Amino acid sequence: MPATAVEPDGLAAVEAAILRACRDARRERSSVTLVAVSKTFDADAIAPLIAAGQRVFGENRVQEAQRKWPALMAAHPGIALHLIGPLQSNKAKEAVALFDAIHSVDRPSICEALRKEIERQDRQPDLFVQINTGEEPQKAGVAPSEADDFIARCRDTYGLTIAGLMCIPPMDDAPAPHFALTAKIARRNGLTQLSMGMSADFSIAIALGATHVRVGSAIFGTR
Repeated sequence: MPATAVEPDGLAAVEAAILRACRDARRERSSVTLVAVSKTFDADAIAPLIAAGQRVFGENRVQEAQRKWPALMAAHPGIALHLIGPLQSNKAKEAVALFDAIHSVDRPSICEALRKEIERQDRQPDLFVQINTGEEPQKAGVAPSEADDFIARCRDTYGLTIAGLMCIPPMDDAPAPHFALTAKIARRNGLTQLSMGMSADFSIAIALGATHVRVGSAIFGTR
């Protein structure tokens, strides 16, 4: 069953923390987009956040997003929906149609599928290349040593416009070195958007240049 309880005042607390982190980093609050990760939560849990002014949401699975978001987006214009979980090639059609950003571009088959659907639908979601900074075999993403070549192939071979990079540090590692590495790869490839940081470490990510923070449990509570 989908979760329905929202952590009281979670959104306000996260917003306050983002503002503090931006002030500490001498950045404008407008330079950081809060992606409220609503995976497993149903429309009744999401609606209060929309009413409170949150407009950017993240989902892990195409199928789950298809079930709950079209009606919400029709009722609340101005919502931006981000796919932050893995994308399968056979779901590229649905992903391009529904999502405003895809944070998990990481292999040639996805590039080719996205290229075809972007051309066919004439719709251009923001695309983020996922970097597997810890080179964890169980995790999706491009190895740091292969990132420059992969980004070049996205652009030159597939004609994709890459907006930025995304990373998920290993659970047991300090996140800062992983964020710094991702930011370094982005700079040398002329990319300005960085999807980095979740509930436990988004303040660190902001200090190291994150433009998008993906926050779920700190807003919605335990799944």
